[in-house]
Amino acid sequence: SRSKQKRSKATKRLRVVEAFLRSDNRPEWMILTILPVIPPDLRPMVQLDGGRFATSDLNDLYRRVINRNNRLKRLLELGAPDVIVRNEKRMLQEAVDSLIDNSQRGKALSRRGRRELKSLSDLLKGKKGRFRRNLLGKRVDYSGRSVIVVGPQLKLYQCGLPKTMALELFRPFVLSRLVGLNYAANVKGARRFIERNRPEVWEVLEEVIKERPVLLNRAPTLHRLGIQAFEPVLIEGSAIQLHPLVTTAFNADFDGDQMAVHVPLASKAVQEARELMLSSKNLLKPADGEPIIGPSKDMVLGVYYLTLDSGKEHKGHGRVFADMHEVEMAYHLDQLELHAKIKARVNTWYDENGNRLEEQEERLIETSVGRVLFNLVLSPEIQFVNKVLDKGAVKDLIGEILELTDEDTTTMVADRIKDIGFTYATRSGISVAVSDITIPEAKREIISQAMTAEEEVENDFHRGLLTEQEQNDRVIEIWQKATDTIAKAIKDTMDPLSNLAIQANSGAGKGGFSTISQLAGMRGLMADPSGRIIPLPIRSNFREGLTTLEYFISTHGSRKGLADTALRTADAGYLTRRLVDVAQDVITIEDDCETEEGIRITIAGSEADQPLRTRVFSRVTSKHVAHPETGEILVKRNELIENDQLRKIANSGVEEVYVRSPLTCKSKRGVCVMCYGLDLGRGKLVRTGAAVGIVAAQSIGEPGTQLTLRTFHTGGVAAGSDITTGLPRVEELFEARKAPKGEAVVSEIAGKVEVFQSDKYTDLRVVRVVHSEMAEDEYKLNKGWKAGVKEKDEVEEGAVIASKEDTTLSANHTGKVRMAGKTKIVVAYEIRQEEEYEIPSNTRLIVKNGDEVEPGQELTEGSLNPHAILRIQGREACQIYLLSEVQKVYRSQGQNINDKHFEIIIRKMMSKVVISNPGDTDYLPGDYVDRLDIRNVNEKLLEEGKQPARYNDELLGITKASLNTESFLSAASFQHTIKVLAGAAIGGTNDPLFGLKENVILGKLIPAGTGYEVHMEALARAKAGKALEDGGDGEGEPIAEVEAPAEADAATEVDTATEVDKAAEPAAD
Repeated sequence: SRSKQKRSKATKRLRVVEAFLRSDNRPEWMILTILPVIPPDLRPMVQLDGGRFATSDLNDLYRRVINRNNRLKRLLELGAPDVIVRNEKRMLQEAVDSLIDNSQRGKALSRRGRRELKSLSDLLKGKKGRFRRNLLGKRVDYSGRSVIVVGPQLKLYQCGLPKTMALELFRPFVLSRLVGLNYAANVKGARRFIERNRPEVWEVLEEVIKERPVLLNRAPTLHRLGIQAFEPVLIEGSAIQLHPLVTTAFNADFDGDQMAVHVPLASKAVQEARELMLSSKNLLKPADGEPIIGPSKDMVLGVYYLTLDSGKEHKGHGRVFADMHEVEMAYHLDQLELHAKIKARVNTWYDENGNRLEEQEERLIETSVGRVLFNLVLSPEIQFVNKVLDKGAVKDLIGEILELTDEDTTTMVADRIKDIGFTYATRSGISVAVSDITIPEAKREIISQAMTAEEEVENDFHRGLLTEQEQNDRVIEIWQKATDTIAKAIKDTMDPLSNLAIQANSGAGKGGFSTISQLAGMRGLMADPSGRIIPLPIRSNFREGLTTLEYFISTHGSRKGLADTALRTADAGYLTRRLVDVAQDVITIEDDCETEEGIRITIAGSEADQPLRTRVFSRVTSKHVAHPETGEILVKRNELIENDQLRKIANSGVEEVYVRSPLTCKSKRGVCVMCYGLDLGRGKLVRTGAAVGIVAAQSIGEPGTQLTLRTFHTGGVAAGSDITTGLPRVEELFEARKAPKGEAVVSEIAGKVEVFQSDKYTDLRVVRVVHSEMAEDEYKLNKGWKAGVKEKDEVEEGAVIASKEDTTLSANHTGKVRMAGKTKIVVAYEIRQEEEYEIPSNTRLIVKNGDEVEPGQELTEGSLNPHAILRIQGREACQIYLLSEVQKVYRSQGQNINDKHFEIIIRKMMSKVVISNPGDTDYLPGDYVDRLDIRNVNEKLLEEGKQPARYNDELLGITKASLNTESFLSAASFQHTIKVLAGAAIGGTNDPLFGLKENVILGKLIPAGTGYEVHMEALARAKAGKALEDGGDGEGEPIAEVEAPAEADAATEVDTATEVDKAAEPAAD
């Protein structure tokens, strides 16, 4: 058929028919003749006080079906008129429909309270349904929760557990130990023994808790480090004590946060907790490989104060010491002050400028007493650090220790830095009083200058020299400048050793100097809820106090901020959920997929200010990296780029590096170890069976709450449309929206630009891209042919240019003739392509008359449409665009996330192709097929000499990609549960159970991490068994398959699989 609608409709119907044929389902089975009724336990009736009954909604729905069915039977027996019977039949059908799925029809309401009845479908779908509530979110035994307090005396791998809580959590182990030690004859006796609160119980508890660590978790668990294992230490009181260095990972603070404690029971679980989850084994952040156990707040303050260079003379100034211990002794004997400049002989790894030497050397260095004391707690591999340390420097230091030594040394040193930090923060006696806030003299002068400038702008506006917009912009600029000048004045006049300055410079407080300039300078310009800047500045600071109007203006935007935060949390959570869903089945499944491909990373193409080194770090090269001058090979092909290789690359000035990437990995499911590279959270090459998809989703989702939610209004009309930033922009990219906000107009062809005013509309401009090139047709004249044209003749298309008796030769194109000797006629002609784009006048053009453009180049400002890039420039360009755009958003908010995490998500978005012409395959036009699958199918067809399928690359949004997975269990537990299950039932779909979600739903071990070996063994066994049966090889056989129930008995299947849930239905009164 010609019509597109008819074709797509036919294809849809064909799809259903094909599903029936493939699954051996009969169409007549799709009609229920007998309606199964679920067991009474699942639709309980409860007697309320007062003799009334509360019943489950399902009973109502069933009752309605029974009533109507009986009425229909009676009407048929009585031989009622056709119209009544028809009506009754329709009502019966409606009753059955609403029993199975009530959400579809608007009519189905309950008699009481106008509340819609919950049907069988509602039991399954949504956050409260069977899938997400009971199968994916189970509750566990042996757990407790309590408020957390700080435990500065703990080691990094310990946590303080209240005694009463520990006794409750470890009760079964205590009972068995009491019986074992003959304190009691049996379990019942042991219970009584505990109830009597005998002192022996606590001794036994002390022994028992040594056997297993506990897991601590703080909700919301946004990434892997939200659950960590600790060795419990029994404490008095009833609050859990948490080590201060792990607060960053949990994003915890001590203002009343609560945490949950879980006890691992199985021996395998205990082993996992000990070896993989212990807090001292998780020192790096999986998102970017930076250390996550950096000291913060008081600890940083103490270290900064300790290593400060005061620039004054102190007691003991200029003395010389033989070694560090002698300095320590003199300090404790009160002969030196903390900031005294001294000389000491030390072993150091660094030269005068702080660069690391090849080997340690002993020399006399000038330093301060505090720095010597600080270096005494460091391990010898890192001494001697002779500089002032703020928050960033301490974090880098811990990173360097981890790189040079091992995890145990690092945790030990981190603990000692924590202790010394707390000690000297206390000793420093730093405090803050109102009198510390000094307002600079220059403030008055600066403000009066700004007011004069503002008046001039006002006058210009009244004279009509400026538009309102320009006036606004200028006023804002004047006050912005004034605010900055005052802030600078504060910095200049402030004593760098004052209490406030130390807190701001050390990184112990939030916000550094900006808070101080609000306390002592002026608050400056505020934004209103829509993000526009109010051109009325707040001239006061908090030291002087704000006027009523100023206070009102400042609250205006702040409330928007608070409202935003609440909304943003939900949005970010939903984004994370979609990301996890799309990437959950990406696991490292083989060591090397042996692809030759990779992506090119250049210095010039560094997106979002990322230097080359951060982008190539942790990757495997796909080509040799050679020195640009000598040609010496610095890094071989397939070698992991770690810190040593990075230094070589950085020092040689290499311009581009080819690395392997998940985007180009050829593994069928998941990715291979070589294309993934370093496991950032562990600092080693990733292992097979690592759940890299989940890690990627968490790394992207975790900082999501920090991204801004607002679309900034860039001063109203000036830029045409608002620029989407922050979270909405990330969502727009990941969901691959067909029309992104503020879309740029893109040239489809290469050529020269002409810009002119539109004839039809005054407010439209037209950009015409013209591409012209000369081409030639050659015509050979064999013997006996006679030319019918002369040199430089103009010929029309189809004109005769040569003849031989009756046969003639005609020109293919209109053009100019050139005779090349006697035997050849050449017709030169122009190929001309042109495209026109209409552009509204308020959109900014970024090309001008006479510019040359490439296909896919933007003609106006705005964001590109990824679908257009895919169509015009192809797959690779589209992937790189998505990657760099998402990175821009995160970088602008100061979030560093490694590219490979985004690449895994983008790989899944581009893993499918859409069939345009099925050829001799079984697919239908418009089917989504895996890219690697269709390649294999086509290769086979070509070998057999058949017609291969034609297809186009397709970019799917993450929601669509997760619903297009082979696993119906995973898709059903994500969204559109009923639609997915119905489709799976008709098609008799198999679920190969390759992902994590499907296995969790069935209560099996996930095929990743420690469960991966188990999975591979099962796979091998299944393969061997299959090979014996078939006498063939069972290539890629799934371990277990779940058949979707055929529709005929779908209703019975609904609830049998899950645990009987007594409170399935909330009893209504």
